[in-house]
Amino acid sequence: MTILSVLDQSPVQAGGTPETAILETVKLAQLADRLGYRRYWVAEHHASDGLAGASPEMLIGQIAARTETIKVGSGGVMLSHYSPLKVAESFRLLETFYPGRIDLGIGRAPGSDQRTAQALAYGQQPRGPDIDHNQVQDLIALLGDGLPADHPFAGIHASPQMSRRPELWMLGSSDQSAQLAAHFGVPYSFAHFITDESGPAMMRSYQMRFQPSELLAEPQGSIGVFVICADTEEEAQRLGASRDLWRVRLDMGQIGPVPTVEEALAYEYSDIELQRRDYHRRRNIVGAPEQVKRDLEEVLAKYRVDEAVVVTITHDYLARARSYELLAEVFKSDPENG
Repeated sequence: MTILSVLDQSPVQAGGTPETAILETVKLAQLADRLGYRRYWVAEHHASDGLAGASPEMLIGQIAARTETIKVGSGGVMLSHYSPLKVAESFRLLETFYPGRIDLGIGRAPGSDQRTAQALAYGQQPRGPDIDHNQVQDLIALLGDGLPADHPFAGIHASPQMSRRPELWMLGSSDQSAQLAAHFGVPYSFAHFITDESGPAMMRSYQMRFQPSELLAEPQGSIGVFVICADTEEEAQRLGASRDLWRVRLDMGQIGPVPTVEEALAYEYSDIELQRRDYHRRRNIVGAPEQVKRDLEEVLAKYRVDEAVVVTITHDYLARARSYELLAEVFKSDPENG
């Protein structure tokens, strides 16, 4: 059975505003809830003109309050910026309000450029993209029964005290993230939409090295996949032009709003830009419903997982919402997912 979830990066549309992007994130989450998606994750990006979500924990609270059953979480909190105690307390509080519905996904990427990372560190030396092994260990302890007796901060507990804990996920696109997830016995979500190089091998490595823990008895994996689903193949490809150009510009250091379809179709790519566009396209799943379903099931089979965390970026919000509607409908029509 295929499980469908959502990763929303809160994209800003050309001609739109970040405020609109955030409000559309909440509206899309409500739609995903009605459509039966398993979970809805929001991203963390700082000082960005193209992606509006800077504070996952704030968005999670707003979304959870306006939805009914869907799990809501971070995709993810960039742990290198923060104290494990602060993160544990924020997500314990969310779990208090919305028991059994909160995911805490943690990642290694800075979610910003180096200068912004320095501003986030505010007087401290930025840790860079690497999550310290001890950070993850301390976060797990603070979400649970507390730090061990020989820890420098032994006796300090994360408030509010509670018997439950949010579901912890390790997110990433590298072998280090897979190793951390396996070592600590937590679920692992691989960012296929960022890179597919050695992706299935990294997931296999996680599954083989997995050490059962009090959090999870068996390995649990998912993949983040970029999808655009439309009523026809032609329309899907047309909509995808906006994301093509936006992603190439991102590679070139131009972190701006998602361009209109008209701008994207009229754009004249250089040879280098065409290479970057084609490189990213090979990981995208773009097409009509049945084709998208086949392609998505094929990718999931390569990774040997059954959950797809779907990323969809279009210039038009209605097209994005329609893509998630069509995707949910085509999988519900399958007896195995009905």
